Amino acid sequence: MRTTRIFVDQSLRTGKRIALPEDAAVHLVRVLRMQPGDACVLFNGDGGDYAATIVSANKRGVEADVGARREIDNESPLRITLVQGIARGEKMDWILQKATELGVTEVLPVNSDRSEVKLDAERAVKRLAHWRSVVVSACEQSGRSRVPDVAGAQPLANVANGLGSTRRFLLDPEAADAIATMPAL
Repeated sequence: MRTTRIFVDQSLRTGKRIALPEDAAVHLVRVLRMQPGDACVLFNGDGGDYAATIVSANKRGVEADVGARREIDNESPLRITLVQGIARGEKMDWILQKATELGVTEVLPVNSDRSEVKLDAERAVKRLAHWRSVVVSACEQSGRSRVPDVAGAQPLANVANGLGSTRRFLLDPEAADAIATMPAL
């Protein structure tokens, strides 16, 4: 049986009893039908997984006892920043999910001249919260214990000027040369 992983945006410590976030509690009780005594894994983005046991599960919420911490070393040794044009609808969710699964450290959504999606300030805040939840869900499913940062949408020029990396790649699906023909890095 697959281990259920839950992201908890708070400090975790062995021996501590915590109340799980409401959305996680609903998922555990109503969807997975977990009960007191069932085991799960908690993580908070610090690079470790914490064994946990559910001690109470009811309509008011779910509480779990935090067990031993296990250091997880499944991160890429490379610090990869994905600069991604804002895509329409579920395509952006899919891109964020796959980028998280592949080990991206940071995602910088950009508005470009040809972007089909234009976000006003209120909608941009809602999209950012949604994108962050997509990334957290991808971490829960993929076993990753560090959650990539997702920045607010910015103009492409601002992002390009702010990147400090010495090595940058711009991938073009219509390029004449394939990435496989590039010299070794």
